[in-house]
Amino acid sequence: MQNKTISAYFFLAPALMAIFVFFFIPVIAAFIISFTDFDIYSLSNYGNARFVGFDNYLRLFYDPLFWTALQNTFYFVIVSAPLSIMVSLTAAIMLNSKLVKFKSLFRLNFFIPVITTLIAVAIVWRFIYHPKFGFLNYTLELVGIESIDWLGDPNFSMPAIIIMSVWKNFGYNMIIFIAGLQNIPEYLYEAAEIEGATGFQKFKFITIPMLAPTTLFVGIITMIGYFQLFAEPYIMTQGGPLNSTLSIVQYMYQEGFRWWNMGYSAAIAFVLFAVIMIGTIIQMKIQKNANV
Repeated sequence: MQNKTISAYFFLAPALMAIFVFFFIPVIAAFIISFTDFDIYSLSNYGNARFVGFDNYLRLFYDPLFWTALQNTFYFVIVSAPLSIMVSLTAAIMLNSKLVKFKSLFRLNFFIPVITTLIAVAIVWRFIYHPKFGFLNYTLELVGIESIDWLGDPNFSMPAIIIMSVWKNFGYNMIIFIAGLQNIPEYLYEAAEIEGATGFQKFKFITIPMLAPTTLFVGIITMIGYFQLFAEPYIMTQGGPLNSTLSIVQYMYQEGFRWWNMGYSAAIAFVLFAVIMIGTIIQMKIQKNANV
C-alpha cells in the first residue's frame, strides 16, 4: 500500500510542482504586494516598495470609480448569468428532444461561438451594433423603431455587451445541460406519462430536480466567469461611455498596467476573489436548502 502511495505522488509531482510554481507562488506574491505601494519603480528595485498595511483596501471604500466598476460587474452578472443559463437549458432541451433532427449539426452551430476568437466576435458585433449601418438598427427601423446608439449610449451599452456575451457563451453550458439530460433515466418520464402527467409537469417534477447538480455546477462556473468580465468591454467600449461598461477586472487592469499602481490593483483582485467566494457559497447554500 505504501509503495502505491509513493508511486502516486511520484506521478503527481510534476503537475503539483507546476501548480505550486505557476499558481500558488504568484497568488502569495500578489497577496503580499496588496499590502504595499508596489509601482513601476519597485519593478527595478523591490526595496522601493513600502509596506502600507491595509491602506490599499481602505482606499477602495473611498474610490467612486471602484464602486462604479463593482456595480457594473454585478449588473452584468445578475442579468447575464441567469439569462445565459435559461438560454442554454432551453437549447439543450430542444436538442435533446426526439423530434429534432440533425442534432449534431445544431450542436456544432451553437458551440462554434464558444471556440471563436473573442476579438473576431467583438468586431462582428461592433458592425451589428453600428448606429447607422448596423444590422440590428436596420431591423429595428423596419418595424418603425428609431436607431439606437448601442455602444455609445450609457443606457444601452451594458445590455449590448450582455446580449453579445450570452450569444457567445451559452453553447458551452448547453453541452453540459445536454449531458445532464441524457443521464436522467427514461423510465421516470414513462412512469409519469402513464400517470397522466403533462409535459410541463414532467419538466417541473422530473427534469428540474434531476438537473439540480448540473444546474449548480453551471451556475457556479458561469458566475465565476462573468465576474471576470474584461475582454468584451475592453475591446468594444474601452469601459465607456461614461464608465457605464467599466468592469472590476478592467479597472484592476487599468490601475495595474496603465497607471502602475500594482499594490492597489492587487487589492482589487483579492476583493474580487472574496466576492466570487461569497457568491459561490451562497449558491451552494441555496442548492443545499432546496434539496432538504
